[in-house]
Amino acid sequence: MSAKLKVGIIGCGGIANGKHLPSLAKLEQVDIVAFCDIIIGRAEEAAGKYGAEGAKVYEDYRELLQDASIDVIHVCTPNDSHAEISIAAMEAGKHVMCEKPMAKTAADARRMVEAAKRTGKKLTVGYNNRFRADSLYLKRLCEDGELGDIYYGKAHAIRRRAVPTWGVFLDEEKQGGGPLIDIGTHALDLTLWVMNNYEPKVVLGTKFHKLSGKENAANAWGPWDPAKFTVEDSAMGMIVMKNGATIVLESSWALNTLDVKEAKVTLCGTEAGADMEDGLRLNGEKHSRLYTNKIQLESGGVDFYAGKKESPQDTEMRMWIDAVIHDKQPVVTPEQACVVSEILEAIYESAQTGKAVYFE
Repeated sequence: MSAKLKVGIIGCGGIANGKHLPSLAKLEQVDIVAFCDIIIGRAEEAAGKYGAEGAKVYEDYRELLQDASIDVIHVCTPNDSHAEISIAAMEAGKHVMCEKPMAKTAADARRMVEAAKRTGKKLTVGYNNRFRADSLYLKRLCEDGELGDIYYGKAHAIRRRAVPTWGVFLDEEKQGGGPLIDIGTHALDLTLWVMNNYEPKVVLGTKFHKLSGKENAANAWGPWDPAKFTVEDSAMGMIVMKNGATIVLESSWALNTLDVKEAKVTLCGTEAGADMEDGLRLNGEKHSRLYTNKIQLESGGVDFYAGKKESPQDTEMRMWIDAVIHDKQPVVTPEQACVVSEILEAIYESAQTGKAVYFE
Protein backbone atom coordinates (compact mmCIF):
# COMPACT_ATOMS: atom_id res chain seq x y z
CA MET A 1 0.00 0.00 0.00
CA SER A 2 1.31 3.48 -0.93
CA ALA A 3 2.04 6.21 1.60
CA LYS A 4 -1.38 7.67 0.90
CA LEU A 5 -4.50 5.63 0.28
CA LYS A 6 -5.71 6.04 -3.28
CA VAL A 7 -9.49 6.36 -3.45
CA GLY A 8 -11.87 6.04 -6.39
CA ILE A 9 -15.44 7.37 -6.44
CA ILE A 10 -18.11 5.57 -8.45
CA GLY A 11 -21.16 7.78 -8.82
CA CYS A 12 -20.52 11.54 -8.70
CA GLY A 13 -24.01 12.78 -7.89
CA GLY A 14 -25.54 14.40 -4.81
CA ILE A 15 -24.41 12.03 -2.07
CA ALA A 16 -20.84 11.93 -3.38
CA ASN A 17 -20.57 15.72 -3.56
CA GLY A 18 -22.60 16.41 -0.45
CA LYS A 19 -20.92 13.91 1.86
CA HIS A 20 -18.13 11.61 0.64
CA LEU A 21 -15.91 13.94 -1.36
CA PRO A 22 -15.81 16.96 0.99
CA SER A 23 -15.01 14.74 3.98
CA LEU A 24 -12.43 12.61 2.18
CA ALA A 25 -10.72 15.74 0.87
CA LYS A 26 -9.99 16.82 4.45
CA LEU A 27 -7.95 13.69 5.20
CA GLU A 28 -4.20 13.94 4.73
CA GLN A 29 -3.93 10.15 4.39
CA VAL A 30 -6.03 10.13 1.20
CA ASP A 31 -5.65 11.02 -2.46
CA ILE A 32 -8.83 10.87 -4.55
CA VAL A 33 -7.46 9.67 -7.87
CA ALA A 34 -10.41 8.33 -9.89
CA PHE A 35 -13.94 9.54 -10.61
CA CYS A 36 -16.64 7.59 -12.47
CA ASP A 37 -20.15 8.54 -13.53
CA ILE A 38 -22.46 7.56 -16.38
CA ILE A 39 -22.67 11.33 -17.04
CA ILE A 40 -19.03 12.04 -17.75
CA GLY A 41 -19.41 15.75 -17.09
CA ARG A 42 -20.25 15.06 -13.44
CA ALA A 43 -17.10 12.96 -13.05
CA GLU A 44 -15.01 15.69 -14.68
CA GLU A 45 -16.49 18.37 -12.44
CA ALA A 46 -15.88 16.33 -9.28
CA ALA A 47 -12.32 15.54 -10.38
CA GLY A 48 -11.63 19.22 -10.98
CA LYS A 49 -12.81 20.11 -7.49
CA TYR A 50 -11.57 17.19 -5.40
CA GLY A 51 -9.13 15.18 -7.49
CA ALA A 52 -5.44 14.70 -6.80
CA GLU A 53 -2.97 15.73 -9.47
CA GLY A 54 -3.45 13.50 -12.50
CA ALA A 55 -6.84 12.17 -11.35
CA LYS A 56 -8.66 10.17 -14.02
CA VAL A 57 -12.31 10.16 -15.05
CA TYR A 58 -14.36 7.23 -16.35
CA GLU A 59 -17.83 6.46 -17.68
CA ASP A 60 -17.55 2.72 -17.00
CA TYR A 61 -16.72 1.59 -13.47
CA ARG A 62 -15.17 -1.61 -14.81
CA GLU A 63 -12.38 0.41 -16.41
CA LEU A 64 -11.74 2.23 -13.15
CA LEU A 65 -11.46 -1.06 -11.25
CA GLN A 66 -8.68 -2.20 -13.56
CA ASP A 67 -6.35 0.35 -11.96
CA ALA A 68 -4.38 -1.82 -9.53
CA SER A 69 -3.03 1.21 -7.65
CA ILE A 70 -6.44 2.14 -6.22
CA ASP A 71 -6.89 0.95 -2.63
CA VAL A 72 -10.43 2.03 -1.75
CA ILE A 73 -13.68 2.45 -3.68
CA HIS A 74 -16.70 4.48 -2.58
CA VAL A 75 -19.95 3.38 -4.22
CA CYS A 76 -22.40 6.30 -4.49
CA THR A 77 -24.83 5.00 -7.13
CA PRO A 78 -28.55 4.07 -7.11
CA ASN A 79 -29.50 1.18 -4.85
CA ASP A 80 -29.93 -1.42 -7.60
CA SER A 81 -26.22 -1.24 -8.52
CA HIS A 82 -24.73 -1.27 -5.01
CA ALA A 83 -24.13 -5.02 -4.88
CA GLU A 84 -22.84 -5.40 -8.43
CA ILE A 85 -20.28 -2.62 -8.12
CA SER A 86 -19.23 -3.38 -4.53
CA ILE A 87 -18.64 -7.07 -5.25
CA ALA A 88 -16.69 -6.28 -8.43
CA ALA A 89 -14.56 -3.77 -6.49
CA MET A 90 -13.74 -6.25 -3.73
CA GLU A 91 -12.91 -8.91 -6.30
CA ALA A 92 -10.57 -6.37 -7.92
CA GLY A 93 -8.72 -6.05 -4.59
CA LYS A 94 -10.31 -2.85 -3.28
CA HIS A 95 -11.79 -2.04 0.12
CA VAL A 96 -15.31 -0.67 -0.25
CA MET A 97 -17.52 1.91 1.41
CA CYS A 98 -21.01 1.57 -0.08
CA GLU A 99 -23.59 4.26 0.50
CA LYS A 100 -26.72 3.19 2.36
CA PRO A 101 -28.83 1.11 2.05
CA MET A 102 -26.45 -1.82 1.61
CA ALA A 103 -28.38 -3.14 -1.40
CA LYS A 104 -31.76 -3.12 -3.09
CA THR A 105 -32.49 -6.66 -1.92
CA ALA A 106 -31.53 -8.81 1.06
CA ALA A 107 -30.14 -11.46 -1.29
CA ASP A 108 -27.75 -8.89 -2.78
CA ALA A 109 -26.74 -7.75 0.71
CA ARG A 110 -25.88 -11.35 1.64
CA ARG A 111 -23.84 -11.66 -1.57
CA MET A 112 -21.87 -8.60 -0.50
CA VAL A 113 -21.14 -10.10 2.93
CA GLU A 114 -19.96 -13.31 1.28
CA ALA A 115 -17.72 -11.38 -1.13
CA ALA A 116 -16.08 -9.50 1.74
CA LYS A 117 -15.34 -12.78 3.50
CA ARG A 118 -14.12 -14.45 0.32
CA THR A 119 -11.79 -11.63 -0.75
CA GLY A 120 -10.64 -10.53 2.69
CA LYS A 121 -11.43 -6.93 1.80
CA LYS A 122 -13.10 -4.50 4.15
CA LEU A 123 -16.67 -3.52 3.44
CA THR A 124 -18.72 -0.88 5.23
CA VAL A 125 -22.00 0.93 4.60
CA GLY A 126 -22.62 4.67 4.91
CA TYR A 127 -24.75 4.88 8.04
CA ASN A 128 -23.39 8.28 9.05
CA ASN A 129 -25.97 8.87 11.81
CA ARG A 130 -24.03 6.51 14.06
CA PHE A 131 -21.31 9.15 14.22
CA ARG A 132 -23.40 11.97 15.68
CA ALA A 133 -22.50 13.09 19.20
CA ASP A 134 -25.88 12.03 20.62
CA SER A 135 -25.70 8.61 18.94
CA LEU A 136 -22.18 7.91 20.19
CA TYR A 137 -23.07 8.94 23.72
CA LEU A 138 -26.24 6.85 23.75
CA LYS A 139 -24.30 3.85 22.45
CA ARG A 140 -21.86 4.20 25.34
CA LEU A 141 -24.69 4.47 27.87
CA CYS A 142 -26.21 1.27 26.50
CA GLU A 143 -22.88 -0.56 26.58
CA ASP A 144 -22.36 0.53 30.18
CA GLY A 145 -25.75 -0.89 31.15
CA GLU A 146 -27.24 2.46 32.16
CA LEU A 147 -30.59 1.56 30.58
CA GLY A 148 -30.59 -2.04 31.80
CA ASP A 149 -32.32 -4.60 29.58
CA ILE A 150 -33.62 -2.66 26.56
CA TYR A 151 -36.85 -4.37 25.57
CA TYR A 152 -38.67 -1.68 23.53
CA GLY A 153 -37.46 0.77 20.93
CA LYS A 154 -38.80 3.14 18.31
CA ALA A 155 -36.95 4.00 15.12
CA HIS A 156 -38.14 7.36 13.81
CA ALA A 157 -37.84 8.52 10.18
CA ILE A 158 -40.80 10.86 9.74
CA ARG A 159 -40.94 13.80 7.36
CA ARG A 160 -44.13 15.84 6.96
CA ARG A 161 -43.54 16.88 3.33
CA ALA A 162 -40.01 16.25 2.09
CA VAL A 163 -40.19 13.99 -0.94
CA PRO A 164 -36.92 13.91 -2.94
CA THR A 165 -38.00 14.69 -6.49
CA TRP A 166 -34.62 14.44 -8.23
CA GLY A 167 -32.63 11.48 -9.52
CA VAL A 168 -34.27 8.05 -9.17
CA PHE A 169 -35.71 8.37 -5.66
CA LEU A 170 -39.29 7.84 -6.90
CA ASP A 171 -38.35 4.87 -9.12
CA GLU A 172 -39.13 1.60 -7.35
CA GLU A 173 -37.18 -0.44 -9.90
CA LYS A 174 -33.96 1.49 -9.23
CA GLN A 175 -34.36 2.08 -5.51
CA GLY A 176 -36.37 -0.87 -4.21
CA GLY A 177 -38.71 1.40 -2.27
CA GLY A 178 -39.32 4.87 -0.92
CA PRO A 179 -38.91 6.37 2.55
CA LEU A 180 -38.55 3.00 4.25
CA ILE A 181 -35.41 2.02 2.34
CA ASP A 182 -34.18 5.62 2.03
CA ILE A 183 -34.46 7.13 5.52
CA GLY A 184 -36.08 4.32 7.50
CA THR A 185 -32.86 2.41 6.93
CA HIS A 186 -30.92 5.04 8.93
CA ALA A 187 -33.34 4.93 11.86
CA LEU A 188 -33.40 1.12 11.95
CA ASP A 189 -29.60 0.84 11.75
CA LEU A 190 -29.22 3.31 14.59
CA THR A 191 -31.75 1.48 16.77
CA LEU A 192 -30.29 -2.00 16.23
CA TRP A 193 -26.78 -0.65 16.85
CA VAL A 194 -27.46 1.09 20.16
CA MET A 195 -29.49 -1.93 21.33
CA ASN A 196 -26.78 -4.30 20.02
CA ASN A 197 -29.53 -6.66 18.89
CA TYR A 198 -29.31 -8.23 15.43
CA GLU A 199 -31.51 -11.30 15.77
CA PRO A 200 -35.02 -10.65 14.41
CA LYS A 201 -37.72 -13.26 14.93
CA VAL A 202 -40.80 -11.90 13.17
CA VAL A 203 -41.76 -8.75 11.25
CA LEU A 204 -45.14 -7.21 10.46
CA GLY A 205 -45.33 -4.25 8.09
CA THR A 206 -47.59 -1.85 6.23
CA LYS A 207 -46.95 0.63 3.45
CA PHE A 208 -49.10 3.40 2.00
CA HIS A 209 -49.66 5.34 -1.23
CA LYS A 210 -52.10 7.81 0.30
CA LEU A 211 -50.59 11.20 -0.60
CA SER A 212 -48.38 10.36 -3.58
CA GLY A 213 -51.20 10.88 -6.09
CA LYS A 214 -51.82 14.53 -5.16
CA GLU A 215 -51.13 17.17 -7.82
CA ASN A 216 -49.13 20.32 -7.00
CA ALA A 217 -48.53 19.16 -3.45
CA ALA A 218 -46.61 21.28 -0.97
CA ASN A 219 -43.13 19.82 -0.70
CA ALA A 220 -39.67 20.90 0.44
CA TRP A 221 -38.24 20.30 -3.04
CA GLY A 222 -41.26 21.37 -5.06
CA PRO A 223 -44.27 19.34 -6.25
CA TRP A 224 -43.73 15.76 -7.31
CA ASP A 225 -45.08 14.13 -10.46
CA PRO A 226 -47.74 11.62 -9.30
CA ALA A 227 -47.17 9.53 -12.44
CA LYS A 228 -43.52 9.00 -11.45
CA PHE A 229 -44.19 8.41 -7.74
CA THR A 230 -44.03 4.60 -7.90
CA VAL A 231 -42.76 4.01 -4.34
CA GLU A 232 -44.62 4.25 -1.03
CA ASP A 233 -45.09 7.64 0.62
CA SER A 234 -44.95 6.06 4.09
CA ALA A 235 -44.30 2.65 5.65
CA MET A 236 -44.37 1.23 9.15
CA GLY A 237 -43.07 -1.96 10.71
CA MET A 238 -43.05 -3.87 13.97
CA ILE A 239 -40.03 -6.09 14.59
CA VAL A 240 -39.94 -8.67 17.38
CA MET A 241 -36.45 -9.91 18.17
CA LYS A 242 -35.56 -13.41 19.31
CA ASN A 243 -35.07 -12.22 22.89
CA GLY A 244 -38.54 -10.65 22.88
CA ALA A 245 -37.41 -7.06 22.47
CA THR A 246 -39.75 -5.12 20.17
CA ILE A 247 -38.97 -2.29 17.76
CA VAL A 248 -41.49 -0.06 15.99
CA LEU A 249 -40.12 1.54 12.81
CA GLU A 250 -41.93 4.51 11.26
CA SER A 251 -40.97 6.18 8.01
CA SER A 252 -42.49 8.76 5.70
CA TRP A 253 -41.67 11.32 3.06
CA ALA A 254 -45.22 12.70 3.16
CA LEU A 255 -47.54 12.31 6.13
CA ASN A 256 -50.13 14.52 7.79
CA THR A 257 -48.37 14.86 11.13
CA LEU A 258 -46.55 17.44 13.22
CA ASP A 259 -44.57 14.74 15.04
CA VAL A 260 -41.59 15.03 12.71
CA LYS A 261 -38.25 13.41 13.52
CA GLU A 262 -35.69 11.72 11.33
CA ALA A 263 -32.89 9.28 12.17
CA LYS A 264 -33.81 9.34 15.84
CA VAL A 265 -34.31 6.63 18.44
CA THR A 266 -36.44 6.07 21.51
CA LEU A 267 -35.36 3.31 23.93
CA CYS A 268 -37.07 1.79 26.98
CA GLY A 269 -35.04 -0.35 29.38
CA THR A 270 -35.48 -1.85 32.81
CA GLU A 271 -33.29 0.78 34.46
CA ALA A 272 -33.94 3.87 32.33
CA GLY A 273 -35.22 5.16 29.03
CA ALA A 274 -33.72 7.48 26.44
CA ASP A 275 -34.91 9.55 23.51
CA MET A 276 -33.65 12.10 21.01
CA GLU A 277 -36.77 14.27 21.23
CA ASP A 278 -34.95 17.40 22.44
CA GLY A 279 -31.27 16.64 22.22
CA LEU A 280 -30.53 13.47 24.18
CA ARG A 281 -32.74 12.86 27.21
CA LEU A 282 -32.72 10.16 29.85
CA ASN A 283 -35.67 9.27 32.04
CA GLY A 284 -36.25 6.90 34.93
CA GLU A 285 -36.98 6.57 38.61
CA LYS A 286 -34.71 7.17 41.60
CA HIS A 287 -35.59 7.26 45.29
CA SER A 288 -39.30 6.81 44.50
CA ARG A 289 -39.31 9.84 42.19
CA LEU A 290 -39.37 10.12 38.41
CA TYR A 291 -36.58 12.07 36.70
CA THR A 292 -35.78 13.45 33.27
CA ASN A 293 -32.21 14.48 32.48
CA LYS A 294 -30.98 16.23 29.37
CA ILE A 295 -27.43 15.33 28.40
CA GLN A 296 -25.15 18.27 27.59
CA LEU A 297 -23.29 17.15 24.50
CA GLU A 298 -21.36 20.38 23.95
CA SER A 299 -18.49 21.09 26.34
CA GLY A 300 -19.32 24.78 26.48
CA GLY A 301 -17.25 27.62 25.11
CA VAL A 302 -14.71 29.89 26.75
CA ASP A 303 -13.73 33.39 25.73
CA PHE A 304 -12.04 33.59 22.32
CA TYR A 305 -12.34 29.83 21.70
CA ALA A 306 -15.35 28.15 20.19
CA GLY A 307 -13.97 24.61 20.50
CA LYS A 308 -13.12 22.07 17.85
CA LYS A 309 -16.01 20.31 16.13
CA GLU A 310 -16.17 17.50 13.61
CA SER A 311 -19.27 16.75 11.57
CA PRO A 312 -20.71 13.21 11.68
CA GLN A 313 -19.74 12.62 8.06
CA ASP A 314 -16.19 13.80 8.71
CA THR A 315 -15.98 11.42 11.68
CA GLU A 316 -17.41 8.62 9.57
CA MET A 317 -14.81 9.05 6.80
CA ARG A 318 -11.93 9.50 9.24
CA MET A 319 -12.79 6.32 11.15
CA TRP A 320 -13.34 4.34 7.94
CA ILE A 321 -9.98 5.32 6.47
CA ASP A 322 -8.34 4.64 9.85
CA ALA A 323 -9.85 1.13 9.83
CA VAL A 324 -8.35 0.49 6.39
CA ILE A 325 -4.91 1.85 7.26
CA HIS A 326 -4.65 0.04 10.60
CA ASP A 327 -6.50 -3.12 9.53
CA LYS A 328 -9.33 -2.69 12.03
CA GLN A 329 -12.98 -3.65 11.86
CA PRO A 330 -15.08 -0.75 10.53
CA VAL A 331 -17.68 0.78 12.83
CA VAL A 332 -20.44 -0.37 10.48
CA THR A 333 -19.85 -4.03 9.68
CA PRO A 334 -21.35 -5.70 6.59
CA GLU A 335 -23.06 -8.29 8.78
CA GLN A 336 -24.89 -5.55 10.70
CA ALA A 337 -25.91 -3.71 7.55
CA CYS A 338 -27.16 -6.97 6.03
CA VAL A 339 -29.59 -7.50 8.94
CA VAL A 340 -30.97 -4.00 8.32
CA SER A 341 -31.62 -4.92 4.67
CA GLU A 342 -33.23 -8.22 5.66
CA ILE A 343 -35.63 -6.51 8.06
CA LEU A 344 -36.55 -3.78 5.56
CA GLU A 345 -37.30 -6.40 2.92
CA ALA A 346 -39.43 -8.33 5.41
CA ILE A 347 -41.47 -5.19 6.11
CA TYR A 348 -42.08 -4.72 2.39
CA GLU A 349 -42.99 -8.40 2.00
CA SER A 350 -45.38 -8.27 4.95
CA ALA A 351 -46.98 -5.10 3.60
CA GLN A 352 -47.48 -6.81 0.24
CA THR A 353 -48.89 -10.10 1.54
CA GLY A 354 -50.66 -8.91 4.67
CA LYS A 355 -48.89 -11.62 6.63
CA ALA A 356 -46.14 -11.65 9.22
CA VAL A 357 -42.67 -12.67 8.00
CA TYR A 358 -40.77 -15.08 10.21
CA PHE A 359 -36.99 -15.44 10.32
CA GLU A 360 -35.45 -18.85 10.81
